[in-house]
Amino acid sequence: MAENQPTKSRRESVLGRMRTKYPEKKFEDEEELFGQIDDDLAAGEEEIGKYKEREQILTDGFSRDPRAANFFVRILKGENPWSALVEMVGVDGVAELLNDPAKQEEFAEANRKYVERIAKEKSLGEEYEANFASSMKLLEQMQAERGLSDEQIDGAMDFIMKMVNEAIMGKFTPETIDMALKAINHDAEVEAARAEGEVAGKNAKIDEKLRKTKAGDGLPAMGGATVAVPTEKRKGFFDDLPRRKF
Repeated sequence: MAENQPTKSRRESVLGRMRTKYPEKKFEDEEELFGQIDDDLAAGEEEIGKYKEREQILTDGFSRDPRAANFFVRILKGENPWSALVEMVGVDGVAELLNDPAKQEEFAEANRKYVERIAKEKSLGEEYEANFASSMKLLEQMQAERGLSDEQIDGAMDFIMKMVNEAIMGKFTPETIDMALKAINHDAEVEAARAEGEVAGKNAKIDEKLRKTKAGDGLPAMGGATVAVPTEKRKGFFDDLPRRKF
């Protein structure tokens, strides 16, 4: 065995972990296995990079003002933010900060943003409640019309919420993508079947019309009408023999 080749037990361990993580994949060849491992490593490195970026922002902020680090840590421990602030700078310090003329315009802008955010959250909350009630009625209607069980409805809603969460996070799983592809292919297959059914129906009508035409011993005429052609027994040579002159 080559020096850098993994042992059989180590390879089986990796395969087991990957198949547990991605049950829809079999990883029967190394290209698929190492391709997925490479994708996972890239995603992990990207996520770690984001963590480091956020950590650097906090570190730089705490370095500029050590009081910010103390205030932040105390809040994380569950202390009341206002109590922590008063303990750090005192009531007079808070009042002095709020009444600083140089800060009034900045505070006014911050308060305006706060009011707008609260109003927007309230509006969105009311809109969400109204939409949610309407959606619940729609689910009940579809369940009754299609004879669906509670488990089927719950499963559908769970999958929808999973897709929404993945869209918000910007990170989609292979399962979600596969389901979307199946939905797209299903629509195309239904449309193809519908078109095929229309063609088959038209062909059946044509075959029926031709069958009736043949059964009536007629021929198709202009405009689709059928004209019956009278039949006459064909005379033989001996039928006309008495009238023949030799």
